[in-house]
Amino acid sequence: MWVLASFLFAQLLVVAIITGLRGIGVVFTGVNTSVLETIAAAVIYLVCFGVIVSAPWILRRLRTTRQDVGLTRLPSWTDLGLAPVAFIVYLILSGIVMYVVAQLVTGFNASEAQEVGFQDLNHTYEYVLAFITLVIIAPVAEEAIFRGYLYGKLRKTVPVWMAVGITSLLFGLLHMKWDGGFLSGANVGLDVFVLSIVMCSLREVTGGIWAGIALHMMKNGLAFYLLFINTALLSTMGG
Repeated sequence: MWVLASFLFAQLLVVAIITGLRGIGVVFTGVNTSVLETIAAAVIYLVCFGVIVSAPWILRRLRTTRQDVGLTRLPSWTDLGLAPVAFIVYLILSGIVMYVVAQLVTGFNASEAQEVGFQDLNHTYEYVLAFITLVIIAPVAEEAIFRGYLYGKLRKTVPVWMAVGITSLLFGLLHMKWDGGFLSGANVGLDVFVLSIVMCSLREVTGGIWAGIALHMMKNGLAFYLLFINTALLSTMGG
């Protein structure tokens, strides 16, 4: 609940800042939306992680160590080697889960696209900003928050299966769309739930989050390619 509250607070803070700036006459119509999306994403992740780590220390002197976050060392060749293997495992598991749920749940759309915030990209720098946000900033930040802080803290007090379950459930819920009904974006939530299970497993095996970051970058990199570079391929795949 603390991680969820911090994540929502960070988003509300950014919305409040933008609303406040508009209230004093600042006009954003001339600012490129891709630039705004990148800045907003970076601020949200930084504020979220800052609140998560600093507030417990300020209020109750509860420290968050590098071991808690899974950043006690630099990435190794083992991390980089495990990531592609884990990526294949994730694709297979996600495909199986999607198929089974589609057969059991009426109205479940297994091919609904995820909303990533970047639309109508026309210039090279817009593609670069989208790539930086989706393939670099998001994987690093989300792994530090979820498979780092959240899983690291839970792992100290609950069994492994419960830590994996709570972390992955929250991660999946935060990736769903909640403005179009319960099943809207359910496929995305389910997909990242499976992804989180694999990335939590990587942390258990390696003791850090670098392999998870690499896997997350591969997954988001593939999504970036299909959504913005080769959209025709995505159409032929039914997405």
